[in-house]
Amino acid sequence: MKIAVGSKNAAKIKAAETVLWDIGNQNELFPIDAPSNVSGMPFSDEETMTGAMNRAEFCLTHEDIDIAIGLEGGVTETQHGLFLINYGALAERDKETIVAGGARIKLPEEIAERLRAGEELGPVMEDYSKNKNVRSNEGAIGIFTHGMVNRDEMFMHIMKLLVGQRGDWHK
Repeated sequence: MKIAVGSKNAAKIKAAETVLWDIGNQNELFPIDAPSNVSGMPFSDEETMTGAMNRAEFCLTHEDIDIAIGLEGGVTETQHGLFLINYGALAERDKETIVAGGARIKLPEEIAERLRAGEELGPVMEDYSKNKNVRSNEGAIGIFTHGMVNRDEMFMHIMKLLVGQRGDWHK
C-alpha cells in the first residue's frame, strides 16, 4: 500500500509518519508537493478544510497512491479575535474523503492585524520570533505555547482523528 502526504513541509511529514508508524503501518510515506488550490493564507474554516481536502485528493491523481493525507493550516475570524486553525483530510479511491479539525488558539492582535492586511502567517511569524523556517519547525502554535505544542504535534492530533475515523488501521 502506498501512502502519500500532500506536502513537502517537514512538520506535516513528521506528523503523518509518526502517527502511521505508531499504529504499526510501516509503509513508506511519499511526500507530494500537492496544491491546496486555496489562498496562501486560508482565512476561514471552510477554506482551510477545502485546502486539506484538495491536497489529499490531488495525491490520488498519482496512479500508484492508495491513500492520501492532506494537512492545512489557516486562520478564522471570530467575535473574540483571529484564531489559528488546522484541518486534515484522508482520501482513498472510491471512498468519501474523511475530514478532521484540530486545535485552535487566539492570535495576538499584532499578528492578526498583519494577517488581515494580507500577509501570510509564515513570514509574519519569522519576523515576530526572529526565527527562520517557523512553518516547518515549531510553527506559530509552538511560539505562542512556548513549545508546549509544536506544529507537528498539532498535526499529529489531526492524523489520529483521521486514522481513527478510518477504523481498520488499529494495532
